[in-house]
Amino acid sequence: MTGADVPTAVRAFIDATNRADSDAFVDAFTEDAHLYDYGREFHGHASVRDWNRTDNIGVQAHFDLVDATAGDAEDAYVVTLKVTSHRYNGTGPMTFRLRDGLIADLRIG
Repeated sequence: MTGADVPTAVRAFIDATNRADSDAFVDAFTEDAHLYDYGREFHGHASVRDWNRTDNIGVQAHFDLVDATAGDAEDAYVVTLKVTSHRYNGTGPMTFRLRDGLIADLRIG
């Protein structure tokens, strides 16, 4: 899978982060989205917005796409991103599960 093949919602997640567009970032998720970040869990748009403020755009995160592959289930993708920010820096996989073209579940770590 090339960068051009990355699903629209995942591309929106990356692009919104890099533009520091919090509304577009949250809009990439379903209303009932689940986000798991190294043991911390967030549910729904309000919680995704909170995570974005403390762990993503709020710390000036920038994503560079390294790799993207189909996951082990339909509408699942493993996307490796290089992350730079004022808090987190490194390269690693994020597992996305989509529903109706939006991110329903995101697992980091």
